Amino acid sequence: MESSSFIAHILYINQRSMDNAQLTRKQKEFFDYIVDYKKEYDVWPTYREIADAFNYKSPNSVTQNIQALLKKGVLVRTDEDEYDIHPDYEENLGLKKSTGIPVRGLIAAGYLQEAVEADLGRITLETLFPNLDSMFALRVSGMSMKDAGIYDGDFVLLMDSDVNDGDIGAVLYNGETSLKRIYHDRNGLRLEPANKEYDDIIIEPDVFEEVRIIGKYIGHMNRSGIHKTMPKKLAS
Repeated sequence: MESSSFIAHILYINQRSMDNAQLTRKQKEFFDYIVDYKKEYDVWPTYREIADAFNYKSPNSVTQNIQALLKKGVLVRTDEDEYDIHPDYEENLGLKKSTGIPVRGLIAAGYLQEAVEADLGRITLETLFPNLDSMFALRVSGMSMKDAGIYDGDFVLLMDSDVNDGDIGAVLYNGETSLKRIYHDRNGLRLEPANKEYDDIIIEPDVFEEVRIIGKYIGHMNRSGIHKTMPKKLAS
């Protein structure tokens, strides 16, 4: 079979596979939005972004569409109990995961010098975060930390380590989580937002045993890139 005929045959099979899922027009539009978003940003859109894109009045409409796509097999639940595109469709739709950023050579940061081009490997998450095994991420919902540069929809990077006074950390209290700057004082634990529109949260000493600091903030990620916390010596 000639190359052009073979490609056309593969495209036909891929289209037939999508047709066999029997998506309605609205479901196809919903699915295409998720695919296009993931191609551009390599993450899923938030419920709020989906709701805004389709003018949904309630996040329940987002949930209903996701459940419908799960039933039709184009979406699946992962081992982490999250949603993702079915592996059979990922490759066909061009959703290949990046294996790192190529390092193509050296560049002078002093005097001009001859360009040196070479294959120096790739920058991966392990390169940026040597303690990757101790890290995890949570997605932010809300704007209480916007003055710290952390916005709704960002991914905060957290590490299981000690949190000192004034550090930003993720706290679990009374079944709810919160990302705040953490202080210990006479009144107990004070969780300070980075937004004047929000009040401090005070947790009294007699309920300390119900409080769990689940991670220290070490940076965040969004569409503009990765933002790491600066060491205190450099920040001062």
